[in-house]
Amino acid sequence: MTSRTWSRTPISLALALAIVCTYSMVGFAAPQQGQTGPTGDLSVVGEVSVNGTNAISGATVFSDSTITTAQNSSAVVSLGKLGRVELLPNSSLKLSFNETGVSGMLDSGRVRVSSSSGVSATVTTKDGAAVADNSQSDTFTVDVECGNTVVSTQSGKVELRAGNTVKQIAAGGQDTAGTATPGTRCTRFQQPEMHGLSSGALAALLLAAGGAVAAAIIAATHNSDFNFGGTPVVISPSR
Repeated sequence: MTSRTWSRTPISLALALAIVCTYSMVGFAAPQQGQTGPTGDLSVVGEVSVNGTNAISGATVFSDSTITTAQNSSAVVSLGKLGRVELLPNSSLKLSFNETGVSGMLDSGRVRVSSSSGVSATVTTKDGAAVADNSQSDTFTVDVECGNTVVSTQSGKVELRAGNTVKQIAAGGQDTAGTATPGTRCTRFQQPEMHGLSSGALAALLLAAGGAVAAAIIAATHNSDFNFGGTPVVISPSR
């Protein structure tokens, strides 16, 4: 009897461990008390956490969840008729949503939002907010990797609101708010000597450079031993 009891103990422990692991993986999906409304379906690649707990594909995400992706990792939250939210590597976003809209607070990295027509979509950063035009479907990306906020619109139209400034960003356009951190990819390859030149000044500079090259070519032609179009002059070595 005793040997049979001991033989069952490892099985019981393994089963209990599996149950604990399962609950720890999906515990973040439990709604807060009294919380109702839409939910999101999560798909992950690599290492992703929701509210500090490791996440797996197929888990349910509720509003006001914080999603974090590690290096070389990404996460997609599908929100049904509302749209979808994609976090790229090294990103952290607090995602909120209800029946009429989606909003997020981007703390780091990059996020791409696709919203349906009639659905409001807003991503807030420390520099301002990207607000999609809810009269149409929109797809836009918000990037804070360099310390400032970069908003690019893939489809639809988005407003970048920063302080008292509102910038309209149509499909294919991009604009920024804030100042990039020195040493990041956004500033590392800038050429200070060209920064701040207007289009007219830059054109004048290029024209002047072109004139200098043309003058050098003409001077070299006149100083050569060739005289195109005329009679060549031969100097006899006996003179």
